[in-house]
Amino acid sequence: MDIRKIIIGCDHGGLNLKNAVIAHLNAKGIAVEDVGTYTPASCNYPDYAHKVCEKVQDGTYELGILICGTGIGMSMAANKHVGIRAAACENTFSARMTRLHNNANVLCMGERVIGPGLACDIVDLFISTDFEGGRHQIRVDLVNGFDRH
Repeated sequence: MDIRKIIIGCDHGGLNLKNAVIAHLNAKGIAVEDVGTYTPASCNYPDYAHKVCEKVQDGTYELGILICGTGIGMSMAANKHVGIRAAACENTFSARMTRLHNNANVLCMGERVIGPGLACDIVDLFISTDFEGGRHQIRVDLVNGFDRH
């Protein structure tokens, strides 16, 4: 997968990790649209999940990244959006497999769970791994079918 632009958002609990990921992606020549938050003031993670997911849903971006304290809240909010398959990842194996087998389109991470070095490795695997398709497409289609209920 040749990703040249990514959309990213965070709440106050993910601000430092978001900034580290943006710097990492920019150093690799990948443009990043940062939809906030931009300060450590307390805010609501669903607002930022929605901003990122809207732009993935409408095709402006293929992939999004969401960061909060644990990655869990962001993944829950993101998965409420039709067509979004968000995965909270804390290791590189999960990041690779969620793209390879689940065709995840939003990566969620937690600043209070992982450090910037591991987060950047996770991001690199997430954006560079292509969906395998085949038997996995059947399962992704089943998951996408839940959007209609």
